Amino acid sequence: MINGKRIVVVLPAYNAEKTLEAVVRELPELVDERILVDDNSGDETVAMARRLNLTVEVHDKNRGYGANQKTCYAKALESGADVVVMAHPDYQYSPLLVTAMASMVAYGVYDLALGSRILGGGALRGGMPLYKYVSNRFLTISQNLLIGAHLSEYHTGYRAYSRELLTALPIERNSDDFVFDNQILAQAVLYGARIGEISCPTRYFPEASSINFRRSAIYGLGVLETSLRFLLAKWGISRAPIFQFPTREAKDGAAPAPVNPGQ
Repeated sequence: MINGKRIVVVLPAYNAEKTLEAVVRELPELVDERILVDDNSGDETVAMARRLNLTVEVHDKNRGYGANQKTCYAKALESGADVVVMAHPDYQYSPLLVTAMASMVAYGVYDLALGSRILGGGALRGGMPLYKYVSNRFLTISQNLLIGAHLSEYHTGYRAYSRELLTALPIERNSDDFVFDNQILAQAVLYGARIGEISCPTRYFPEASSINFRRSAIYGLGVLETSLRFLLAKWGISRAPIFQFPTREAKDGAAPAPVNPGQ
């Protein structure tokens, strides 16, 4: 626990047998529960997770990265999580930063904390392919212009959420594919969530998961579509289902009040 808040780490896994143990070994002891959701892997990910005493949920078929996250967050909230940290089990992001990221949320400083690969300039040094770096910068610049959150990147998979934010956002309406990450971030911005970033070193190596150029292009188009839908919702022109907040609708097309006003 941190500040009396229950900390749950979720690990959306697909063929992570070779790297899972290294990730779990570096998770801090303050984590109250570690939940792995396996998206129908073809290796021994599930067996490894059970040997490591993780709470394990297995999809009966491959549903996609976004669908995996939906299950992750549902299980974490069911377990009573106050702060949910998503850590990729491919060891691309450092699990040692869980304490810092969870603290940013547990102490009420932010509703959402992001581990940025761009802050500190370590992305290329960590092995990020040049085309991914260039596309990351292009999409981030575009989204800062369209969404206006002024983040160093919108595409990190290392995140810590407050329970209040996860229960407020209609994440079940989001994509089951990779653009889920971008959609939930756009939702958080429109909702008025307080978002913070921390520099996170990254590792790219053969066992680390990475989508190919074609999937990256599809993701990029999805990001731009999300940004345009965000603008339409913000301006009150058209509100796509992913931007319809059941617990606090915006008035007259304006963004709602912050998740924890007054803090």
